This record gives sequence, structure tokens and C-alpha cells, in this order.
Amino acid sequence: MDYPISTVARLAGTTTRTLRHYGDVGLLAPSRVGANGYRYYDAEALVRLQRILLLRSLGLPLPAIGEVIDAGRTDAPASTLRVHLQYLRGEQERLGRQITAVLTTVEALERGEEPMPEDMFNGFDHTQYREEVEERWGRDAYAEGDSWWRGKTDAEKDAFTREVAELNAGWTDAATRGIAPTGEEAQALAARHVAWLSGVPGVPRDDDGSLSAEYIGGLGEMYVGDPRFAANYGGQDGAELVRAALDEWLLRRT
Repeated sequence: MDYPISTVARLAGTTTRTLRHYGDVGLLAPSRVGANGYRYYDAEALVRLQRILLLRSLGLPLPAIGEVIDAGRTDAPASTLRVHLQYLRGEQERLGRQITAVLTTVEALERGEEPMPEDMFNGFDHTQYREEVEERWGRDAYAEGDSWWRGKTDAEKDAFTREVAELNAGWTDAATRGIAPTGEEAQALAARHVAWLSGVPGVPRDDDGSLSAEYIGGLGEMYVGDPRFAANYGGQDGAELVRAALDEWLLRRT
């Protein structure tokens, strides 16, 4: 059984124009086209559309989505979707804890009470990447960074968070405008990025105290390779700009 494009658009919460665009760029071909030019989609196409929308929600641009899906052609669709499902369930659980934390704060304020700090930040978990940090750079790196963060005052944490948000916004804007990674603007952002990283204890450093070139280069690769990090820079294009700009910054440093 297949479904007309208008029905698929309604069920998927998108538009027929978007579905046609996906077809035009080779991302989602209809299972058949009627004599009147109307497009129809079967179950296989719907599964592919679901994967497209999942990856799109993570901030990946369409070319990168096509590469991810095509690279997994040898895998069963159900197995590939289980990877997405695992991520979504993790996000669901985290968001649920955030909702509970915010609701608890609201209710305390409405009662005229002071919110309990230990209840306010459940779900706002800076330790969610602990295993990855320890695997990449060792337990000492994570422990030192975690202790540094927990030792900050609320005002210091807010200032650090704003700095990160401003830096990420700068990268996203630069990528949207298509600036060159070797240009002055991108290199200024790269320098800010390295300076920001340098303020975090526990990160790998060279003998002279400067950030390890291997560490900086590894971060660039991680930004590109992991959609969770790429989303911080507006998606794959932004992540690739950060990586290229950091690589250029390293070349100039030497």
C-alpha cells in the first residue's frame, strides 16, 4: 500500500513542497508517480522519511543526512532506527527531569518559598558525557573538570554559559554567511574557542602549558562526527567550519 503526498505530508507534520524538495535532491524518491504526476510513498519510503526527520531534528543538513542514511544501507532499517530510538529515549528522560525541576521551582516560588538548589538542576546535567570524556582523555581529566565546575558560584556558571552560547552563536552565524575558515573572522573565532577551552582545567596540554594540538584537532573531528555537538554550531556546516578553522589555527601556531 502506498499513500499520496498530501497524506504523507499531513501525517509527518511537514509540507508537500518539502517532500518534493527531498525528492528533487535525491533524498526521498517516491515509490511511484501517477499518470497525473502525483507522488506516492510506500512503507519503505515512509521509514526513510522518518529517519530523515529524526536526523533533521538533530541539526544535520540534507547532504549529511543522505550520507548517513546511505552509509547504513547494509544495515536493516529497524537496527538503524534503534540507534536513533536510544538517543531519543535518553533525550526524553533528560527533558522529563528538566520539566520536573522547573515545575518544582515554579511551585516553590508560587508558595512564597525559596527553591531548593538540589532540586533545581535535575536534568541540567553537565556530566552526561562523562564516559566519553573519560574514554578520550582519562578519568583525571573528567574529575578535575567536574571539581572545577562544581566549585563555581551560580554567577560564575551563568557567565561561563553565556560565553559558550555567544561563541556558538558566532560560529553558527559565520557558517550561515559562508565565511572562509582561513579568513580573519573565522580565525578570530578559533582563537576565542581555544581561549575558552584553555580556561577549563584537566584538558590535555603540551609541556609549555598550551592546549595539546592533538586535543584541539580531536575536538574538531568530534564536532563533525557527532550530531549532538554539531547542533551547537547550527548543524554539520557549522561543525565543519569550526574544524577547518581550528586546523588552520593550529597550522599558524606552529
